[in-house]
Amino acid sequence: MSVAIRISTPLANKAKSRSRVMHRSVARQIEYWAELGEILEDNPDLTFRVVQDILIGREEAQNGELAPYEFG
Repeated sequence: MSVAIRISTPLANKAKSRSRVMHRSVARQIEYWAELGEILEDNPDLTFRVVQDILIGREEAQNGELAPYEFG
């Protein structure tokens, strides 16, 4: 379900620029930022990079792209 919201022009422009680079729609870019913000607020001890790596790993697992880790 979609919901229309109002955002500032500067934020919309930043999202447009970033979405082109990241190959996302503008809406998906804003959703991504919101998802990261929510996770970081709920887990203040985690860094942005750790959260981003977790999200990448989760996506790779859903796509069957993971390989077993070989110790030592």
